[in-house]
Amino acid sequence: MSHGRRRAASPDPYVIVLFGATGDLSARKLIPGLFHLQVAGLMPQNFSVIGTSPIAMAEEDFARHITEVVDEFGTSKAQGPEWEAFASRVTYVTSSAQDMQTLKAAVDAAHAALGPTTRTLLYLSIPPFAMAEMVQAIGASGLNDARTRVIMEKPFGTDLASARALNALLHSVFKESQVYRIDHFLGKEDVQDILAVRFANRMFEPMWHGDHVARIEIDVPETLGVEDRAKFYESTGAFRDMVVTHLFQALGFVAMEPPASFDAHDLHHGRTAVFEAMQPIDPARVVRGQYVGYRDLPDVADDSDVETMVAVEVTIDNDRWRGVPIYLRTGKRMAQGRRVITLTFREPPMQLFPADGSAGPGRLVFEIAEPGTFTIHFRAKEPGPTVQLGGTKLISEFAEDFDETRELEAYERLLHDAMIGDATLFNSAEGIERLWEISEPLLKNPPTVQPYEPGTWGPSSVDGLAAPLGWYLPHER
Repeated sequence: MSHGRRRAASPDPYVIVLFGATGDLSARKLIPGLFHLQVAGLMPQNFSVIGTSPIAMAEEDFARHITEVVDEFGTSKAQGPEWEAFASRVTYVTSSAQDMQTLKAAVDAAHAALGPTTRTLLYLSIPPFAMAEMVQAIGASGLNDARTRVIMEKPFGTDLASARALNALLHSVFKESQVYRIDHFLGKEDVQDILAVRFANRMFEPMWHGDHVARIEIDVPETLGVEDRAKFYESTGAFRDMVVTHLFQALGFVAMEPPASFDAHDLHHGRTAVFEAMQPIDPARVVRGQYVGYRDLPDVADDSDVETMVAVEVTIDNDRWRGVPIYLRTGKRMAQGRRVITLTFREPPMQLFPADGSAGPGRLVFEIAEPGTFTIHFRAKEPGPTVQLGGTKLISEFAEDFDETRELEAYERLLHDAMIGDATLFNSAEGIERLWEISEPLLKNPPTVQPYEPGTWGPSSVDGLAAPLGWYLPHER
């Protein structure tokens, strides 16, 4: 087991303002995550957390609330001296876009107590319909000074026009360098491991090329249904919810050219270059599905054409990936819950051994979990008097090879990165607008949704999209 690790940067003193502090995201991720960062020694030496929302709540009630959510959802429980020290730094202020005065006074008082080097981190965990008014209110209140950083949640628009309008609004209040557009998928350790495995090991980097790679798959099926998000899904669908965000961003890491360095600027440049080379999506190479029973949910139209599953073929027109099909799939009520990135290799140019399709092609497979696995699938000789090939594999279980107690949950990692000013794992305005741009043909002319039974892999046409090899899932695990 490896224990070596570079010491993480220590953030400046911070006033952290959680907008939507009484909501689900704050309860499940943000408040428990901040406390775990404190336990891990990654919070600023001096900090203050101010929870805020339009809901009137006494400070003692909010203190009880944060204790309950940390006990329910946190990896570190709300007890002992560390919890007492953390909780003593958390306060609550009622505010709204129409009345920011009390919040501004609380932030100013916290800055005065913490000293002149203190920064402000604003986390906007608020509904999309409230974003424009809140951003404008933050600007009017003066909470947007040069030492402020702001984290905002997706969606970053619903099409190219709305994404441009949102970015224009943000840039009227903040500089682009102050804005951290969060995608928790990029904060997962195993997504970052793709970069480490590829660029830190010469055995892999030369093969990471269309000369050797026959196809790429990013497959994120879910067994859960839409449940109580039906109203949201009716206005969004699986493509906007998952593909333009998580799957495209992960593809940016998988397909990027070797960066000049691993700083945020060079990694952003590498991912943006991938997005620029991605071709507009051909609606004929998209399958949209809807699970049977979706239309029975409250808030869903009887004739809804919203997709709960989508499979997309993407092409990248550059020297590395030209001619390599890339398949993305995600959906609700599917056969398994998985998050898998697969590179399938071409056949050797010389067939020295008898063909045996049962052995399967060579693959690199990243299973994104917490912690996940990295598997190399290859062929070898089976025991016996003849040269008969069989499929075998090498598996790296990150939980066995590394100290998993050091692992940070995705939101924790991204909160810390924002505090130290590391934008590597965040989205940029330029990249987001480009992804909506290549999505325009599909959004304007979507194929009709096809029904599929819950617990399956989607409509039968999904297999035809990825022919002749088909999808890596569900054949192997």
